Amino acid sequence: MSIVAVTRTRRATVELVGTVFGSVCVLAALLIIWVARVSTARDVYVSELGARGEPTAKWFEAALLLIVLGGSLIAYAGRGIRSRLPVLRAWTPALSLWIGCAFFLVASQVPCTTGCPLPVGASFDWQDFAHTLVAVLAFGAACWAMLQISFASGQRALAVVSLSAGIAVAIIAGAGGIMSLARFQSDFGSRLELVATTIALGWLLVLGAVIAGRLAVGRVVASPQVPILVPVENPTADPEPAVPLADRLPRRQKLGATGV
Repeated sequence: MSIVAVTRTRRATVELVGTVFGSVCVLAALLIIWVARVSTARDVYVSELGARGEPTAKWFEAALLLIVLGGSLIAYAGRGIRSRLPVLRAWTPALSLWIGCAFFLVASQVPCTTGCPLPVGASFDWQDFAHTLVAVLAFGAACWAMLQISFASGQRALAVVSLSAGIAVAIIAGAGGIMSLARFQSDFGSRLELVATTIALGWLLVLGAVIAGRLAVGRVVASPQVPILVPVENPTADPEPAVPLADRLPRRQKLGATGV
């Protein structure tokens, strides 16, 4: 076996271990969030589980950090996946996931204040504003990654799951956020946010499972390169027959050349 083949095998093994470990971290984070949510006697938004003074605050911080670690490892193994649409090919889904993980890291260290009030009007607080902003951006980056993979080449089954999950998360999380801003049925809105969070983390688990499965059997994870077609002359084509100069001239020039 050549040195290049050995290097590729070792790299695939490392990525497989990292993907499996990352998936376990994401699964653990999902379980922590659900246990923390069920243990709370009232309906709360997911972010409120980590609010200052809440008994679940430390657990929620740990869950976010597990998402950051697990999501980053899965993104690294899937860094070769690219969308086939030009508008979605500006950067890879892996980069979108890393951006989302960065925002979740900030959210874990900047939790909302007690009660997690909306950062509007008299209840405005810069800490709540920062936490809400990075949480929304993190969800947005995750949805963008789902959309990118929805149109990735060579990822048909994963594309269907990603498109369904992306649409569901955007609609459900958006509805929950609107209810929160409107202060309408906030209890139901908090449940919607929990559902959206579960779908997003479930999608990340599916992504990790697909990547790990391909690595385990030695299949390529990266999307196939789209060939760029460049027109070239056919070297085997017969050259055009030579045309006498006189035949190329207009009739008036021909008459002048013959002295007529």
